[in-house]
Amino acid sequence: MVAMSPNPQTMPPKLPIAGVRNLIAVGSGKGGVGKTTVSVNLAVGLASLGHKTGLMDADVYGPNVPLMMGINRTPMAYGERIQPLDQYGVKLMSMGFLNPGDKPLVWRGPMLHSVIQQFLRGVDWGDLDYLIIDLPPGTGDVQLSLIQTAPITGAIVVTTPSDVSLEDARKAIHMFHQVKVPILGIVENMSWLKCPHCQERIDVFSYGGGRRTAEQMDVHFLAELPLDPQIRVGGDTGNPVVLRKAEGEPFLELARNTIARTAEAALEQGPKIEISD
Repeated sequence: MVAMSPNPQTMPPKLPIAGVRNLIAVGSGKGGVGKTTVSVNLAVGLASLGHKTGLMDADVYGPNVPLMMGINRTPMAYGERIQPLDQYGVKLMSMGFLNPGDKPLVWRGPMLHSVIQQFLRGVDWGDLDYLIIDLPPGTGDVQLSLIQTAPITGAIVVTTPSDVSLEDARKAIHMFHQVKVPILGIVENMSWLKCPHCQERIDVFSYGGGRRTAEQMDVHFLAELPLDPQIRVGGDTGNPVVLRKAEGEPFLELARNTIARTAEAALEQGPKIEISD
């Protein structure tokens, strides 16, 4: 069970992020479901559709965005503002840029809260239509720090079709419901594999679990994403598969569905744009 403050009035105010229209959190109940792969390709897909997009890697312990985006430089600071890096038209910030290599971080809750707030409010994101936030797996300190202090437009929950993954995805959905964050929808990753020899569909991790869970929990189902070797190649080489015409179409469909769902959610609850002089 996630420990929440029983009194919403004790929580800090959710101040808007200057210039950012929509904050979209991408989460999962467990690791190993391809959440960062979804976040990266969603962000690049949104940018390729003409939207000003940023990607914030909030997985402090396992920041994979630099590798998957093919960039690993140190961001510059001007005054008190960190300048995000830019790749494929997406503005980026990740702990991987600040702590490169294989050295692990051993941090506790207060330090995690501090770095998340720095990434949110100390980075010069500029004018963005979408800021995608790649959460770490689970329902721990980083997720709560972000959710309780930032005006999240909506959350996307990533799962695979397997019962083990779906059980944890339901926990993530309940967490977002409990803290009053709208669910934009469920993404079923690794939905199927096309046999390279006979071209038949192989349901490696079962079939249809994400769609059934979306129906049972009364949330939208955003996309089925295949288990495609080219997705892995794209992530390992820093060339997101969404940039490829044929293999990238499922991720472009996800981007289009996310745009539609974000517009619906923003009609009821969305961050106000704070324009600085």
